[in-house]
Amino acid sequence: MKKYSLITLSIALMLACCMLLVACGNKGGTTPEPEVETKILRVGMECAYAPFNWTQVDDSNGAVALGDGTYAGGYDVEIAKRVAEIMGMELQIVKTEWDGLPPSLTSGKIDAIIAGMTNTAERRETIDFTDDYYTSDLVIVVLKDGPYANATNIQEFSGAKVTGQLATLHYDVIDQIVGVDKQQAMKDFPTMVVALSSGKIDGYVSERPGAISAAASNPGLTFVGFEGDNGFDYSTGDVSIAIGIRQNEADFKASLNAALNQITAEERAQYMESAVKNQPLSEE
Repeated sequence: MKKYSLITLSIALMLACCMLLVACGNKGGTTPEPEVETKILRVGMECAYAPFNWTQVDDSNGAVALGDGTYAGGYDVEIAKRVAEIMGMELQIVKTEWDGLPPSLTSGKIDAIIAGMTNTAERRETIDFTDDYYTSDLVIVVLKDGPYANATNIQEFSGAKVTGQLATLHYDVIDQIVGVDKQQAMKDFPTMVVALSSGKIDGYVSERPGAISAAASNPGLTFVGFEGDNGFDYSTGDVSIAIGIRQNEADFKASLNAALNQITAEERAQYMESAVKNQPLSEE
């Protein structure tokens, strides 16, 4: 009997030790939840088109790190942050030249374009778009003390040297001005500001928020807008800004649209107001 008692006691002690080890390795007595990897949303933008997007030196006003010691801020950044938050994803902004955005998207280097890009038929030949997240109108940025500062009709720019950004609707609509001296398209808005300030051009086409930013950053500049038939005809394009995505990604598009639908008109207006206010004065 003693032999069996010792064996029984030994087994009991071993079981007790095992239970103690399990308890020590699992505090609280519950099975630890496996870590879920957060998916990354890689968003491309040029970071040079205030107030939609720009580059700055710190993380003030909610700017997002770019990975090279600089940060991206602006309206597009705020939209991208909210979309990523709603979708439960981690936002990564990829600074990309304007004309490199669609190729970066189709090649898989980025997942979406949130860069003040208009949804046009030409672009839809290679990429797809979500619902709009901003709608604007086109104006012409000019010198405040120049001959076109009081223009009210685009035809008053007949003979003027006018340009726009490369591969944009802004550049295409210049052809609607009879007799205009259409200049070579330029790569970005800071370049056009320099050209205008130096007298190389008489004006450049911009969306209204970008023009407001240019005038705020450069005291010598202003912009002129146009009413009704006095302005540009948008039937050949669109001034509705949307998120660019790859074609045939129906589920991803639906998720993005659902996220955009949760961002109210009031929030969007506040984002733009803050972007115009917070843009770096040296941006343009």
